[in-house]
Amino acid sequence: MTGESLVADLHIHSPYAFACSKQLTLDNLAVWARRKGISLLATGDFTHPAWFANLQSSLTPDQDGLYRYGDARFVPGTEISCVYRQGGRVRRIHMLVLLPTLEAAAIFTQQLDRHGKLESDGRPTVRLSARDLTALALDIAQEACVIPAHVWTPWYGLYGSKGGFDSLDECFGDLSPHITAVESGLSSDPAMNRAVRELDHRAVLSFSDAHSLGRLGREATALYAPLSWQGVSDALRNGSVAYTIEFYPEEGKYHYSGHRKCGIALGSHELEQQGTQCPVCGKSLTLGVLHRVTRLSGNQLRHNPEPDEAGFISIDGDYPPFARLIPLQEIIAGVLGVGVNTRAVSRQYTSITDSLGSELNALLWTGDDDLLAAAGEPIAQAILKSRRGQVSISPGYDGQYGSVSLSRD
Repeated sequence: MTGESLVADLHIHSPYAFACSKQLTLDNLAVWARRKGISLLATGDFTHPAWFANLQSSLTPDQDGLYRYGDARFVPGTEISCVYRQGGRVRRIHMLVLLPTLEAAAIFTQQLDRHGKLESDGRPTVRLSARDLTALALDIAQEACVIPAHVWTPWYGLYGSKGGFDSLDECFGDLSPHITAVESGLSSDPAMNRAVRELDHRAVLSFSDAHSLGRLGREATALYAPLSWQGVSDALRNGSVAYTIEFYPEEGKYHYSGHRKCGIALGSHELEQQGTQCPVCGKSLTLGVLHRVTRLSGNQLRHNPEPDEAGFISIDGDYPPFARLIPLQEIIAGVLGVGVNTRAVSRQYTSITDSLGSELNALLWTGDDDLLAAAGEPIAQAILKSRRGQVSISPGYDGQYGSVSLSRD
């Protein structure tokens, strides 16, 4: 799979997005993309005037239709927050837009400016429906890729319990055939998404939504495509996905339903017994991703088999496999018994990725002997445990991340 595909992370942010690191510069993104094993990044946040000016002055267009900065390759991409009323309810839908050129991005931004204050946030909020945002992008460039972001997130997902819809047709109407892919988000995985019938013939993609450099590639999608705009856009529309890299969905902030203030977290079966009100304070629970998938799939969630030796999980049917990974920095921190952001972790992480080429090589592809030589026995054994899915999990809920740790036995 490594030689036939390119690894893309097409949902990231810039220093101009709310609650995002100021270290997300092009210099740093280029370095970290190589270290992570990512072939192609979205620029993120191209609607922000200051970031777009940086992109225009710094990126070099290539003959393949992509943009280059150092050794890194970029495609113009951004996330838009659509907040509007439809069907008697306020809808809040986050959308990814990928465009072929910075010139097209400039026209898109100019058209979008009348619908919101674009300079206020790298991920702007606009008074435009998801359907009309899609129409705007396609009017500017027929080859634009418009992808609903983290579709199950309660507050800002297409299928979210707070501001979403029950179907693509309900959201996009006549333009739903143009939505050929969705982003699964951290709190779900491909097997969960495949339980929903209308996603059967659409690509299920995974990207990082990185707010900091270390988060790049925590989820990513490998595409069967040449490294070109045409190749990538065709692959996204045709579902030419080789595999995806996944969070453990339980680690996502909204996997279970619950009420964080009262410490209440409920899986689907418990929620069915308990009801949707908090048993402590009586307020409504935030209904999580697992509940929504179960409801919209008609309780048809698929059972996931064990991962193979490389850590990949196959889904029943003709669907791409996926791998659930614990980030290398977290594995190192767990072995050393220190914080993820400590110098000790940084030194080990740099040494291992320098030796093995990238984080993805270390986590997925490197054989046991080479892994042992590069990482040492404790870290090598921890990586192999991660590949085999030997983990302990405490699910996330109501905005609180879950935790995944390696089993001690």
